[in-house]
Amino acid sequence: MLTLSPTSPPAATVEQAATGSRKTGFYRHDLDGLRGVAIALVAMFHVWFGRVSGGVDVFLALSGFFFGGKILRATLSPDSSLAPLPEVVRLVRRLLPALVVVLASCALLTILIQPQTRWETFADQSLASLGYYQNWELASTVADYLRAGEAVSPLQHIWSMSVQGQFYIAFLALIFGSASLVRRRLGSRLRIFFVVLLSALTVASFGYAICAHQANQATAYYNSFARAWELLVGALVGALVPYIRWPMWLRTVTASVALAAILSCGALIDGVRQFPGPWALVPVGATVLMILAAANRHAHPGTRDRMPLPNRLLATAPLVTLGAMAYSLYLWHWPLLIFWLSYTGHRHANVVEGAAILLLSGVLAYLTLRHVEDPLRYRGPHTAGRPEPTIPWRRRLRRPTMVLGSVVALLGVTLTATSFTWRQHVTVQRASGKELSGLSSRDYPGARALVTPVRVPKLRMRPTVLEAKRDVPPSTRDGCISDFTNTALINCTYGDHDARRTIALAGGSHAEHWLTALDLLGRMHHFKVVTYLKMGCPLSTEEVPLIMGNNAAYPQCHDWVQKTMAKLIADRPDYVFTTSTRPWNIKPGDVMPGTYIGIWQAFSDNNIPVLAMRDTPWLVKDGKPFEPADCLAKGGNASSCGIKRSEVLSERNPTLDFVDQFPLLKPLDMSDAICRADICRAVEGNVLIYHDAHHISATYMRTMAGELGRQIGAATGWW
Repeated sequence: MLTLSPTSPPAATVEQAATGSRKTGFYRHDLDGLRGVAIALVAMFHVWFGRVSGGVDVFLALSGFFFGGKILRATLSPDSSLAPLPEVVRLVRRLLPALVVVLASCALLTILIQPQTRWETFADQSLASLGYYQNWELASTVADYLRAGEAVSPLQHIWSMSVQGQFYIAFLALIFGSASLVRRRLGSRLRIFFVVLLSALTVASFGYAICAHQANQATAYYNSFARAWELLVGALVGALVPYIRWPMWLRTVTASVALAAILSCGALIDGVRQFPGPWALVPVGATVLMILAAANRHAHPGTRDRMPLPNRLLATAPLVTLGAMAYSLYLWHWPLLIFWLSYTGHRHANVVEGAAILLLSGVLAYLTLRHVEDPLRYRGPHTAGRPEPTIPWRRRLRRPTMVLGSVVALLGVTLTATSFTWRQHVTVQRASGKELSGLSSRDYPGARALVTPVRVPKLRMRPTVLEAKRDVPPSTRDGCISDFTNTALINCTYGDHDARRTIALAGGSHAEHWLTALDLLGRMHHFKVVTYLKMGCPLSTEEVPLIMGNNAAYPQCHDWVQKTMAKLIADRPDYVFTTSTRPWNIKPGDVMPGTYIGIWQAFSDNNIPVLAMRDTPWLVKDGKPFEPADCLAKGGNASSCGIKRSEVLSERNPTLDFVDQFPLLKPLDMSDAICRADICRAVEGNVLIYHDAHHISATYMRTMAGELGRQIGAATGWW
């Protein structure tokens, strides 16, 4: 999972940040430069290293300092208005124009480059970005079984701006609301009240971040309250800055250490897995130290001479200019990277490609800042009450024209309407998918075309590329599979509910997708199917399981397996149906993991026979999962969107090597109903085999019921 960049509120002066004065004072060019360093780190680490640099956390802390300080100054002034609407209008004018322009450009590139199967996700995320809830959209994607395998979104980086937008509104409501209630009664003690309030909220948010990080780091990464402490720390520093007094030598040492921590954070800390937990204190704490190092109240106004050397370096013109472009540069660099990788099919950008992406991002950021952001942000040559902008073109700004504002507004409305329209179109397309369960076996033989060769008429493939995403087993629709965070065991019954014979379907999603066929066979041969399922969690004795695909730690799986094994042994079904192999992650083919042996032993010790299904092939090219529906949507065919059989399946079913050791292990192998002798194609018998990169579509699974029934009948002797 990757990060993004935040917004860059206007900088403040030391006098304003420290004392609340509206007079022009010592402008903090160094913090503009710090923004420049942060955006450079974010972009370079994304483009060339695929890592989190910590730059986003620097942005969050700076945003809290600037915005929080501004709001606190307003409330501490007894004569100031506490109306939040003007601040909201300023935020909209500052943030939305550039965002709308980038989103509209991304929409066009999505249509030109991405397959139709990706358009719905883009529509959802563009609406989430415009509505500033993209972080929650991404959090739900992480936890959503149907979307867990989706490709990286060109809008994924907008999550941090959503966090900031939510913080700005919540902070406005909290501070202005509190001030309207207690300002008169507290008087000069109002600052102390806010320090105590912000400190309590910061501690609460940080504590929550630690707990959420331990419970489920992937979703905590996008959680607003788990991230709030980073902005609250900045706001709290803004309230305490006036009381900072320390010698130059100590400020120089502190600033040097802090800048070194910011520059090295991405290389030393795996932020993708460690943030927003305690390790996020490194970039956030370093940012706070950089703020405080040059915030000496006795600094000589209007000069940089009394600033520590690291801060003076940050205040140089190139970094200040880069800092001014930070917001637009962050908006542009990530989608350009993702669209380039999608267009070329590369996994990473090389040095030349990365340099070209960064150069183009810089050009587009400059144009966006010059011709969109600043004309709509500043009302004249400079904004009243603020120091004159130091970027040369900002001195020649005119009032924003009605034309520019109208064009941006029209783009936003068009993007919103188009996104809603496409979502409705997909909904209509999927509504026709209800007929998938009743497709003619003659017209859509599916697996039967491989097992018992039959004539295959030339008809449109079903499910279509738009139907495939939701062509899932009934347990997914019924909520009968525990999600990634849930350790509870969910039992549901399918097949013949009144039957005395029972097959327990147990394990992860690769056991689950067989339910479609087992349900049909249960009703036909009079046995019931009871589910014991959890996403991404095959039965295994592994102490620290990993989620297949991203290798993230999955402690909830271990806890669930222990509960499930105890329940299975207590329930004593006639058979347990589960997967017995997994793909190799170091070479082609598949393997039976050693951590499965303890499971077979436990069943054997309790005299419970196992229907051990060889896992279906996982479609991986160049180490990266690919979805046949995407390939077909781009114009590929059944063969070009498939994969060589030798790359995904070993010549011999690995389970067969353990039958002598475990006589109750009954191997099942449906590989020949999915793959031909040399290739596993994307489509057989007019039916799309996979609904994503490695799960069989429910429609194709129905066509495998006959062969599966033959193998189960032979293994059990029931028919």
